[in-house]
Amino acid sequence: MPKQNKELTPEQQEEILEILKTRFEKNMNRHKDIEWSGVHAKLETHTEKLWSLSQMEITGGEPDVIAHHKESGEFIFYDCSKESPKGRRSLCYDREALESRKQHKPENTAIDMAAEMGIEILTEEQYRELQTLGNFDNKTSSWVKTPANIRKLGGAIFCDFRYDTVFVYHNGAESYYAARGFRGSLRI
Repeated sequence: MPKQNKELTPEQQEEILEILKTRFEKNMNRHKDIEWSGVHAKLETHTEKLWSLSQMEITGGEPDVIAHHKESGEFIFYDCSKESPKGRRSLCYDREALESRKQHKPENTAIDMAAEMGIEILTEEQYRELQTLGNFDNKTSSWVKTPANIRKLGGAIFCDFRYDTVFVYHNGAESYYAARGFRGSLRI
């Protein structure tokens, strides 16, 4: 597999910055007390992260700032698309699960795709935090980081939001569905 170019042209950088700024301004409830100028300055000094944000955008994640850690100075982006990102569905959980399938293998895994994009898959705690910012995954579900003890036994967990409640479920890690993807986070 050829190594993917993980740099954006100046035009692509401007385009993703404009998309992020517009989304930021439309969804101020997600990032109270954070100003775009601070986010923009951080992105301008960490342009390598713009590639990951553009991958989040291209795959339908609609990344947005959800927090700022004052101690580290990091801004935290989560996928904030209404449903699980369309370009990241029909994936089993990880490489081990993919290799265990005898037939009808999906094209990729949630863990591998997140790593290729330079992002982290949300944990259950982060998923619950996301749901405090809006209602996400009302029709879809999203794989979340699975604890090692569950994964060791062949399982993986995913979440969705129904009846004003976050539900956490389990499946065999090798399963995949057209309505299940994954959500990611990026620290900058």
